[in-house]
Amino acid sequence: MALRENEQKTLKVLGESGGKASVDQIVNLAGLAHAAVMRAALSLSEKGLVKISEEKKVYVKATREGESYANLGMPERRLLKALLSLGGEASLEETAEKANIDKKLLPIALGWFHRKKWAKLDKETGKLKALVKKAPSLGHDERLLSVLSARKTLEIESLNAELRSTVDTLKKRKLVEIEEKTIRWLELTEAGWKLVRRGIKVVEEISQLTPELIVSGKWRKVKLRKFNVVAPGPPIYPGKLHPLRQLLEWVREIFLEMGFTEIRGPIIETAFWNFDALFQPQDHPAREMHDTFYLAYPETGKLPKDIVVEKVAKTHENGWITGSKGWEYKWSPEIAKKLVLRTHTTATTIRYLAEHKKPPVRVFSVDRVYRNEKLDYKRLAEFNQVEGIIMDKGVTFRDLIGTIKEFYRKLGIKKVIFWPSYFPYTEPSAQAMVYIQKLKVWMEMGGMGMFRPEVLAPMGIKYPVLAWGLGFDRLAMVMLDLNDIRLLYKNDLGWLRRTPLCR
Repeated sequence: MALRENEQKTLKVLGESGGKASVDQIVNLAGLAHAAVMRAALSLSEKGLVKISEEKKVYVKATREGESYANLGMPERRLLKALLSLGGEASLEETAEKANIDKKLLPIALGWFHRKKWAKLDKETGKLKALVKKAPSLGHDERLLSVLSARKTLEIESLNAELRSTVDTLKKRKLVEIEEKTIRWLELTEAGWKLVRRGIKVVEEISQLTPELIVSGKWRKVKLRKFNVVAPGPPIYPGKLHPLRQLLEWVREIFLEMGFTEIRGPIIETAFWNFDALFQPQDHPAREMHDTFYLAYPETGKLPKDIVVEKVAKTHENGWITGSKGWEYKWSPEIAKKLVLRTHTTATTIRYLAEHKKPPVRVFSVDRVYRNEKLDYKRLAEFNQVEGIIMDKGVTFRDLIGTIKEFYRKLGIKKVIFWPSYFPYTEPSAQAMVYIQKLKVWMEMGGMGMFRPEVLAPMGIKYPVLAWGLGFDRLAMVMLDLNDIRLLYKNDLGWLRRTPLCR
């Protein structure tokens, strides 16, 4: 039977130890690492030469604070000695000063004073009165700490009943720690004994073929260690992007491939760009506190140029030159100045359009938005939105449908349908629905449409604009096989490691 070097050493030590020894003993006697002995033990066990058994033992050892008390004495005993030296009655401050006890330890000492009935505190006079005439002999707790200070670690089973009963008390006081260890024993089987009795000659193995061995020719005489090349190795978790970030990067790549340019905007927006510039009335329910996060400090921001503000105000009030009646109310610049956490990235695109009025414009944004939602397994107050616009001469709603279909086709989703819908700032408008093949369901993804004249005219834009805002986190749940959206932001290390690279 072919044995490796560490297996030979392990068998030899077992034979010299009467046929049975713990792994720790073999480590010390054979001069091997613990892992090397365990690998040898498992291999010898498979070959039927040794038996492996386990035994659990509980040990107790003093903490750093416990060792300090073992040397200086328990705080309650030091306080008692000081009190007795002061005649058995003294103020708490005087006694603590005499005992040289830290103020932090004073409540502990007083508590155990009362428990051990050594003294009591007179609340009227504020004085301590000793209940004993001389210091009692060491208690079980003090004796155990003294023993641990000398021997560091003890097996609980080796303690007598009195000392064992005080372990829990000292543990609650954080003066001792309990540690459970598993002792593994190796014992020779009958086949193992036969091999040992024949004599074990340890042959040194070489794990690395060096240039010196090759040049000198010694490689012919040494024994090369065999390696199991099919044995599973330890799992490796290399660094990688978060799964959601991988999917968002994929979305970016798709739009860049389609000829779009990425834009970014501020997370904190004025209500003007978030709502008013998009022809959303100032009394719209979506602008209420239960739907939108408003900033408490600072409360307001700056509005754009007066001429732009004036045009937006007139459009809201009477439609201005757009042919619309507007919303027929008195527009307030104070409401428009309020700062919000943006509820959609359309605020970013309308800002961009206000500064880029010449066609063609093909831009997109993949960014965070915030809404005052009730948190549950499918909704969060913070999520990602995929926003985009196309502004050019002669573009139509059909071009918008084709763009969205192409985007989802590149994501691997073939079935996309569109339902008529309503949004304050687009007309016509539609809702994009995609078919999730593995779930056999249709899922609502987001809104789209053509910006209304009431949005474009105040900004001086004279060409049609196609716009969309698609939710992405719910689609990410499907693509990552999640049933709780909160896992995307939970930083669960196990899930992050198990999730393969996307695409």
